[in-house]
Amino acid sequence: MIEKKEVLREIGMIARCLDSISNVEFQHLNLSRGQYLYLYRICENPGIIPNQLAEMIKVDRTTAARAISKLEADGFIVKKSALGNKKNKQLYPTEAGLDAWAFIQKEGVHSDQVTLEGLTEEEIELAVGLLRRMRHNIEVDWKFVKKGGRRAYMNESE
Repeated sequence: MIEKKEVLREIGMIARCLDSISNVEFQHLNLSRGQYLYLYRICENPGIIPNQLAEMIKVDRTTAARAISKLEADGFIVKKSALGNKKNKQLYPTEAGLDAWAFIQKEGVHSDQVTLEGLTEEEIELAVGLLRRMRHNIEVDWKFVKKGGRRAYMNESE
């Protein structure tokens, strides 16, 4: 019988493997650690605002702001004031950002092929469905903690 904790351990190991590979393979693009995630989402969603991007990637706004500033300074994205709301800044890829994205997409296709090798379409659909349910479950706690809440186990006597 597999212990419940093994699920998150396996997910974590997969995520760390893919992240490590990406960080090495994207060095020639002059992307810092993890920046490819932000650039990918901005290219997929041109005009996205920073708060939406942070929510999508599941990071706090400060972390997203640092990554966005670095991407802008390095010429991968530009910020433009939103029409009707000058306070909101929309994020758009530059030509350099789109060029980097094209390479990042190739890596993504290859990683998908390698990671999912030997799985049937039904197994892939099942895995995605289960992972989405797990994400929805934890997002409730993520939002709660992000707003300063303490999860129930923290209130138990130590």
